[in-house]
Amino acid sequence: MSTATTSFFEPASVTSSGRPVLHQAEVECHLLSSVDIEPEPTTTANSLDFPALKSGLVILTTYRLLWLPSNVTTDNSNPIAIPLSSVTHIFSTKKSIKSMFHSPRIRFQVSIHSRSVVVTLVIRGKGDIDVFLTKFWDCWRGRAWEIGKDSGGGSSSGSVPASGSVSGGGLYSSDGSVRLVGVSGILRKEQEMWESTDKSLQEAFHDLNALMRKAKEMVILAEKMRQKLLSGSSSQSSSGNDEEMGSKEEMQDWLLSVGIVSPVTKESAGAMYHQQLSRQLADFVRIPLEKAGGMINLIDIYCLFNRARGTELISPEDLLQACSLWEKFDVPVMLRKFDSGVKVIQNKSHSDEEVFARIKNLVSKPEALRSGITASDAAMTLGIAPAMAKEHLLTAESKGLLCRDISPDGFRFFINLFPEINSDDIHLVKDHGIYSLWIKSR
Repeated sequence: MSTATTSFFEPASVTSSGRPVLHQAEVECHLLSSVDIEPEPTTTANSLDFPALKSGLVILTTYRLLWLPSNVTTDNSNPIAIPLSSVTHIFSTKKSIKSMFHSPRIRFQVSIHSRSVVVTLVIRGKGDIDVFLTKFWDCWRGRAWEIGKDSGGGSSSGSVPASGSVSGGGLYSSDGSVRLVGVSGILRKEQEMWESTDKSLQEAFHDLNALMRKAKEMVILAEKMRQKLLSGSSSQSSSGNDEEMGSKEEMQDWLLSVGIVSPVTKESAGAMYHQQLSRQLADFVRIPLEKAGGMINLIDIYCLFNRARGTELISPEDLLQACSLWEKFDVPVMLRKFDSGVKVIQNKSHSDEEVFARIKNLVSKPEALRSGITASDAAMTLGIAPAMAKEHLLTAESKGLLCRDISPDGFRFFINLFPEINSDDIHLVKDHGIYSLWIKSR
């Protein structure tokens, strides 16, 4: 990318999976693929002419218009961001016979540092241009970047009125009611109850967009609290209370699982839904994988991911398809299927040999030589779930490292001694080796 382009447009940051790094309270609204960004030639002194950006992904957010090259890792072009605050005018599209034979175009004017340029988006891929243009207008007029600064992540103008708030926790309003007695009082009370219930339902579900904004505000608030805890713990002296630090880490984990601020949806991503969902999932699983020892069950990720997405739930088929797309992307995670059929997500840096070495060290202990180990024993040593530990033990058995004994109590695994037994003299016991240790432990 040329110097003129980088000096005029802001650089955009992306994650290791190629997803854009959003600002606090910033939300994705729509995506378009195969989009060119071209400047409109002009003779104005303060105008800017920059080289065209070809065939990239355009992501519209509540704060910015992002352009990402088709392949972030290999493409020479760098991701750029156009703040919506710098957009001074959006030109209306005109239908004509000429436009029927050309790629759809969206024109808008950008002014930064007293320099302006008319930018043209040339949409060469598939996508609903009218929906994108409508959301572009809505985001620009909404000026969410100003609301976020003024309120500091507090309630927006679309919040539910206090009279219909559910914070009271009951069916009746908090202003009190006239006490009535007798049959007429019971009927009046019943009528008031139904009227109050009907009013609460109408106010709660009258505007689903307002309801979603309230949910997103809670996610933003949780993220702010987590960042505050992180900054507080880093500035603390080393002589802090361990119990207090542990509770702070617990609180950080809980706030982290509250939700994803801007989940990928079919409405915003369109035909690129599974591709963008796959990239977002690759970013999300990083922390759960670290806590799970580099490998986690697909079912556990499904629950964690859906809990983080809030109301934007995904199906198991969507999750599986998103994981299968990791083979096409340069992401640090992968989907693995064990011989038993269990599917897990693991880091590409995960080493089975390292796990086998720890298992061998565990089964070589005197007590394990006598009675063997269970999946629970391996889980405690490896720091993973018992189900995952059992899969590792079965894999180690298939490699010839272990033998198993099946009893009413379940599976018990022992170290494989057969390679150390001399087939010519099965009674020969060497003075060294695992076989010798096994004999001494009996």
